[in-house]
Amino acid sequence: MPDAAKIELTESQREELEHRAGSRTIAQRAVERAKIIVRLALGKAGNQVAKELGIARQTVGRWGRRFQERGTEGLEDAPRSGRPRSIGEEKIQQIVHKTTQETPTDSTHWSTRSLGTVMHVSASSISRIWRAHKLKPHRVRTFKLSNDRLFAEKLEDVVELYLHPPADSVVWSADEQCQLQALTRTQPSLPCAPGHCTTATHDYGKHGTTTLFAAMNMGSGEVVYTFHAQHRHEEWIPFLGMIEEATPPDKQIHLIIDNYSAHKHAEVGLWLKEHPRFHIHYVPTSGSWLNQVERLFSELVQKCLRYRSARNTAELEQAIAQYLDRRNENPRPFRWKATALEILRKVQGAWAVLHDRYGAKKPSAALASIEHRLAAEESVAMVT
Repeated sequence: MPDAAKIELTESQREELEHRAGSRTIAQRAVERAKIIVRLALGKAGNQVAKELGIARQTVGRWGRRFQERGTEGLEDAPRSGRPRSIGEEKIQQIVHKTTQETPTDSTHWSTRSLGTVMHVSASSISRIWRAHKLKPHRVRTFKLSNDRLFAEKLEDVVELYLHPPADSVVWSADEQCQLQALTRTQPSLPCAPGHCTTATHDYGKHGTTTLFAAMNMGSGEVVYTFHAQHRHEEWIPFLGMIEEATPPDKQIHLIIDNYSAHKHAEVGLWLKEHPRFHIHYVPTSGSWLNQVERLFSELVQKCLRYRSARNTAELEQAIAQYLDRRNENPRPFRWKATALEILRKVQGAWAVLHDRYGAKKPSAALASIEHRLAAEESVAMVT
C-alpha cells in the first residue's frame, strides 16, 4: 500500500481526475480508479478509501502504485494478450476499395460471403471491417437532384414563406395524393400477441382508387381536404375554392404547389385572375420535398394506411377523413428551420460529387442557378 502523503496532484491532474470521478459517460472502472487517486491525494488511508468505495484494499494499493509510477496513464488498462491481427492494413484498404468501387460480376452489390471468397478472408472478417468503416453496400437510399433552371429562385421564394410568412396573409401548402388503393387481404389477419407480431397475407384484392386533395395551413396546421376519382383541373378549381373559404376574408393567400399540368391549366389561370388574393408559388421541378404537405402525406401513410384494409373506396375515404378530422381537433403545424443558403450549399455539394465521380459535358441548369446565387451572396458578404 503506498503512503497517501506521497501522492500529490498537479492542478491539471486534479481537474482531470475529478472530472473522471464525476462522469456518467465513461467506463465505470475508469471512474472508480479516479475516485481512488482523488481520495488518496486528500490524505486518506488505503483502508478508509477501500471501505468508502466498497472495494478490496489490494485494489486501492495497486492503482495507487500505478499512478505513482506512470501518472494518469497508469490508470489505463494494460494491453491484453491475444492472437495478433491476421489481416493487415493494406488488405483492409483493398477490401474497402473493392466494396466501394467495384461490384461482383453476377450481382449488384457485395455480400460478406461473396467478398470474403474473393479476398480470401472469412465472412465475419468482412463484416467487422464493414462495421469499422461504416459500410452498408446492401442498402440504397434514393435521391433526385432538381435540374430546374430557376431552382435557386424558387427555393428562396418558398423557404422565405416558411421562415417569414407575410403578416397579412395565410400560407397554404397543397397537393394531391393519387392512386390511393382500397385493398383487402385475401385471408384474415391475426393480431399481435406476446412473442408474435401482427400477420397479414402478402397478396390482396383491389377495390378501386381515390385521390386525396389536401392543403395545410402552415401557420395553424389545419388541413383542408376532399376526395375525387381523378385529379384534373376540373377537380382542382373547386378545391381552390375550399382553400379560399377556409381563409379569413381579410387575408391574402400564398399557395405553395408543384408544377403539375392541372395546376397550370388555362382555366385555372382564368379562375385565379378572378380571385386576386391568390399568390401562387411553385416548388422546383423534382423538388416535392420542399412542399410541406408531403410530410402530411407521409404521416398519413405511416399511421393510417400502411396496414389498413378497405372493402371499397368509400370505406377508405372514410378512414382518411376520420384521421384528418381528428388531427384538425388539435392541429400541429410543421416548423421549417433550414435557410435557403444552407440548402443551396448542400445541393451544390451534391452536384459537385456527381460531376467529380461521373463527369458532365455541361453544368446542369440548376447548378448554374445555385452557383450564381451563392456568388452573389459572397459578394454581398465581402462588401459588408
